[in-house]
Amino acid sequence: MGKTSKDKRDIYYRLAKEEGWRARSAFKLLQIDEQFHILDGITRAVDLCAAPGSWSQVLSKRLYENSNDKEKVKIIAVDLQAMAPLNGIIQIQGDITKIQTAQAIIDHFGGEDLKAQLVICDGAPDVTGLHDIDEYIQSQLLLAALSITTHVLMPGGNFVAKIFRGKDTSLLYSQLRIFFEKVSIAKPASSRNSSIEAFVVCQNYRCPDGYIPQMINPMIDDVQVIQKATESEVNRTLIPFVVCGDLRGFDSDMSYSLNLDDDSEYTYREVVQKPISPAYKEILEKLKNCSIKHKAITVKHDNETNMEESGK
Repeated sequence: MGKTSKDKRDIYYRLAKEEGWRARSAFKLLQIDEQFHILDGITRAVDLCAAPGSWSQVLSKRLYENSNDKEKVKIIAVDLQAMAPLNGIIQIQGDITKIQTAQAIIDHFGGEDLKAQLVICDGAPDVTGLHDIDEYIQSQLLLAALSITTHVLMPGGNFVAKIFRGKDTSLLYSQLRIFFEKVSIAKPASSRNSSIEAFVVCQNYRCPDGYIPQMINPMIDDVQVIQKATESEVNRTLIPFVVCGDLRGFDSDMSYSLNLDDDSEYTYREVVQKPISPAYKEILEKLKNCSIKHKAITVKHDNETNMEESGK
């Protein structure tokens, strides 16, 4: 397959490179903002599970670079991995299930009275292709993100996070409704129709009476036991499904001609920011060495065969 094959098949992948975004996922946050205006008036924001940084890049361009008073804008990106730096972004390399990470975020903002106005999370585990397993693991990640959000988000703030839609997600909706006045499910146009991915857009944070924020590690803690300790009433609700992004625009599941504009020639572009320490680098090096070794053995075998056939 040639270099341009993915550019043909994935219009948002191509546009991300042309417009200077680190990943196509930047369009998902931009399209969510078009529908819900979650970035309006924001000066303090947190991006959880931020690497490689496309959502942080959106925050940097929209909140920091366009601000007349950059000193007031504070954007914090949190991830276990390091990522390439961005203008106006403070990086914290930490675990979102640890109270130390939550305290570090609050300290960067300047204390309890200056918490985040917006928390976003585009994190997802490596998918297995088994929807039930993927949905479960993603729901645990969402609960971990919600847990740290209850520590760092100010009353009236907003929270956006990725989910995998499935038959057992109503409990997640109910839990989110405990903490937010309005919860919607958004499916940006840049999110493939074939994907079970969607995003919860939670608006107007309101901590329930009697609730004490706790750090939850879903893989260890019993969430239901912790929820009962809050003495908050849990109500199952139906969440409106909102499709955001211009439906008349590009379809992320279609292939498009490389020359969208008749007045200009297509130019291939490299990705804006390649991974600085990819997990697959080691295996690629091993495969490369194995391939060279295999080729050398094959050449030697062919030479020996030719010598035998010639009687030498």
